[in-house]
Amino acid sequence: MLDKHISTELGKLILRVTVAGLMLFHGVAKMMHPQSLEFISSMLTNAGLPTFIAYGVFVGEVVAPLAILAGFHTRLSAIIILINMLFVLGLVHMGEIFSLTSSGGLAVELQLFYLLSAIAIALLGSGKFAYKPD
Repeated sequence: MLDKHISTELGKLILRVTVAGLMLFHGVAKMMHPQSLEFISSMLTNAGLPTFIAYGVFVGEVVAPLAILAGFHTRLSAIIILINMLFVLGLVHMGEIFSLTSSGGLAVELQLFYLLSAIAIALLGSGKFAYKPD
């Protein structure tokens, strides 16, 4: 059995790598398909917000996940992902908050996974296995 301290630190690392690694796919997809920025801008405009905020998606889905992977300013980066996910839920998925999929799952379970996991990372910090442990 692993030492309790080591297993806790490995758990933090696995959480960081999982959340940041999976979020990074969303950011890279948006970089490869710049027209997605137009969709985000239109959602912001419809909500009465300035369109330049759309570029924040790259911070929340590329920069912050890379920082979390490295363990650099992990708590701040997790808060950025949290804010990003609040925008996603508020702008895109608000009508689906209490909806179920055809298989019975919550329609926004992926978005809630990222949101709640970002909260967990912000609370736990980077752990020992990080460029800059906090």
